[in-house]
Amino acid sequence: MAPPHDHDHDHDHDHDHDHDHDHDHDHDHDHHHGPLGRLRHALTPHSHDHGEAIRTAEEASAVGIRAAWISLAGMGATAALQIVIVLLSGSVALLADTVHNLGHLATTIPLIIAFRLGRRAATRRYSHGFRRAEDLVGLLIGAMIALSAALIVAESVRGLLDPTEMTHRPWVLAAALVGAAGNELVAIYRIRAGRRIGSAALIAEGQHARTDALTSIAVALGVIGAWLGLPWADPLIGLLIAAVVVAVLISSMRTVVRRLMDGIEPDVLDRLEQSARGVAGVREVRAARARWTGHRLEAELEILVDPAASLREGAAVAAAVDAALHDRLPHLDRALIRPVPAD
Repeated sequence: MAPPHDHDHDHDHDHDHDHDHDHDHDHDHDHHHGPLGRLRHALTPHSHDHGEAIRTAEEASAVGIRAAWISLAGMGATAALQIVIVLLSGSVALLADTVHNLGHLATTIPLIIAFRLGRRAATRRYSHGFRRAEDLVGLLIGAMIALSAALIVAESVRGLLDPTEMTHRPWVLAAALVGAAGNELVAIYRIRAGRRIGSAALIAEGQHARTDALTSIAVALGVIGAWLGLPWADPLIGLLIAAVVVAVLISSMRTVVRRLMDGIEPDVLDRLEQSARGVAGVREVRAARARWTGHRLEAELEILVDPAASLREGAAVAAAVDAALHDRLPHLDRALIRPVPAD
């Protein structure tokens, strides 16, 4: 066989195939049982929407940008309503929830910029392109989440030391319920779009919105506590909100830092190797590697082929492997496949 060569395909085509088990997880997927396990599963970015995955990089970026703009409008309307009610009522818990929502608004714009930047072509200086900007924005999202948690704690402590009477309670209750509904709708939309395009940042933002919905429900409970003559309930719930925010921060940053360090879920490599081994002419697969750049996957691997095969035959096997990988992993953008003769 002729000397081994690199077989590098950069596919942006669609496949009309449905897949039954195509997991793109951003966490260690050990199924936990019980209430705590289900809560952890709900707050951790993950994906099961395999058949809806978008395979072309251009379309994926467009979906991400559209999802960010639509959710930005929804959360902006919710935050504006809550600001008015905070000024009227002086509710600490509602203020905490509103600050959290405003933090979301501050991080959505950089995420949109990152999606647009990721669509730029690679240059001589940035030969891998600009998709890593999406992961860098994840760090900014984490910083904003941490800042919002600090503000919530400060306001809650002030409320405990110097409690004030909550006014306009029916309006606070109504604002909390509207906030819960609005944030949950935004969360569903963001998570669904993030899973379709494989964006950890967009999924994390959706999970962040879901915790906002939970904290809005906590605000409603604080109003009920005030009606029951428990003035300390409102700032105490603010502290509970801060604890939820910190939990989301830790979960989100684990995923962001892993991707910045070129970490990959082990099951992705398993699927790469299994798909390649199923191609006729492949005797073994070795040196498999993969990484996320933004919401797209890049992979490389060596395949052992018949030592008597010609250079053209080896290239044909590599091309078949490339097609199988793109068919199996919908978020795969580029695969570098090196056929070498089996000893």
